[in-house]
Amino acid sequence: MPDSPVSIRPYRSADLSALRQITVQSFGGVSLDQILEDKLGIWNERDWKARKADHIDDDVIQNPGGCFVAERDGEILGYITTRLDPLNGKGRIPNLAVVESARGLGLGRRLIVHAIDYMRDQGMKVAQIETMASNAIGQHLYPSCGFEEVARQVHFAMKL
Repeated sequence: MPDSPVSIRPYRSADLSALRQITVQSFGGVSLDQILEDKLGIWNERDWKARKADHIDDDVIQNPGGCFVAERDGEILGYITTRLDPLNGKGRIPNLAVVESARGLGLGRRLIVHAIDYMRDQGMKVAQIETMASNAIGQHLYPSCGFEEVARQVHFAMKL
């Protein structure tokens, strides 16, 4: 029997724990929070995984209607979150992750297309996504979805 199709659906509050877990599993080596911790050590007794997972909490609070989940047979395989700036017509994708076992199936691309369609429907004129230079998947996927590199940013930090 072949695998059931993957569907993309709106986020539900019951998804939060799974999204946090997928985030921690997916962002190792490509998270600014991890790089900060590697350079400065742990602070406030919270490691990079806790801080990165908190980003998902913020995303679903800020724009729950713009968060989408890829699911097959009740199993969450990935997600994407969006933020909207209606005044300036700009949508942003702050987080996108696909579980390792489902990578290579085109889910990241499907989630991005879904998010872009959502942003268009909301009247946004520009879509933005960013990634760390160490994220080879993002460096390949985002341009292949039509995004253009427009700038590079240098992050500075110091422990207080």
